[in-house]
Amino acid sequence: MGTFRNLFVILLALAAFSLPGRSFLAEASADGPTIIRFASLAPAGSGFHKITQAWNRTLKKETEGRVVLRLYSGGSQGDERDFVRKIRAGQMDAAGISTTGLGMVARPVLVLTAPGLITEYDELVRVRTALHDRFAALFEEAGFVLLNWGEAGKNRLFSAEEFAKPEDLKSRRPWAWKDDPVFAELVDVIGANPVRMGLPEVYGGLQTGMVDTVPISALAAVALQWYTRLNYMAKQNLSIMIGGGILKKEKFDELSEHDQRVLLETSARAAKANDQLVRRDDARAYAALLQRGIVEVDLSAHEAEWDRVTKQARESLVGRVYSKSLLEAVERIVKGE
Repeated sequence: MGTFRNLFVILLALAAFSLPGRSFLAEASADGPTIIRFASLAPAGSGFHKITQAWNRTLKKETEGRVVLRLYSGGSQGDERDFVRKIRAGQMDAAGISTTGLGMVARPVLVLTAPGLITEYDELVRVRTALHDRFAALFEEAGFVLLNWGEAGKNRLFSAEEFAKPEDLKSRRPWAWKDDPVFAELVDVIGANPVRMGLPEVYGGLQTGMVDTVPISALAAVALQWYTRLNYMAKQNLSIMIGGGILKKEKFDELSEHDQRVLLETSARAAKANDQLVRRDDARAYAALLQRGIVEVDLSAHEAEWDRVTKQARESLVGRVYSKSLLEAVERIVKGE
């Protein structure tokens, strides 16, 4: 499980600090602090864990001890599926998860990772700002409070073998995460055969040649050491790797209006700082991989072909993952309309 946890040091360094929601009138219990049991896969001592600890100290100070995080790190509560299940069962209260985990609760949010749709950070910020209430409503319907968004670097193709155009993937063995329908759809549209496996199996798959092509950010490729088995990486990215957090709505309702506001404000500050670090470190990781000899593949010569297959994949997911109206809304925002 080591590689699995290491990835989420990155993926959960998104916006798991942010616990936005609406205002309620419930008062905090007079019997003691409200404990928010917060699960993550980030190991104790990791950067993410330290930042979460700092957030907890600030939260306790600004609520005068009325709200406290109880942190469960290192995957001690299982993986993302376990987090969601335990929150629903009342065994946990909150968790930091990747987009895939968010999609387990509110599947339409996967539109944010639709291939070729959102490729720049400013686009992502505009979309998640404009559509926050729409996404938050989906989570609220499921009994959760949606946590603020964040990033984990630019999601691009890496491969052990040379590639340049979509057709090249037909002779490759691209990995598709078992719980991710988005990239698998792109692979299907291209006409390749996705190799479905869990994330912990990927490094071994790269070693044996079971898989030779993966969608990942430079930051994650370095953290997972996947880059040691890869030789080429795309200059252009397919999307932004994102994630966020979820909080059980019932737990949020236990807080007074003041403490809800403090929770949101302190978490938002941490999330903003974290996003800046992730963007910086992903760019640094990309540059470091070039220095280590990874070959940069410029896909622009085949831009029309990539545009065609990514557009087809996005449209193929309509009705199965997200609605046509949601896709069109995101497209309009990305275009600045």
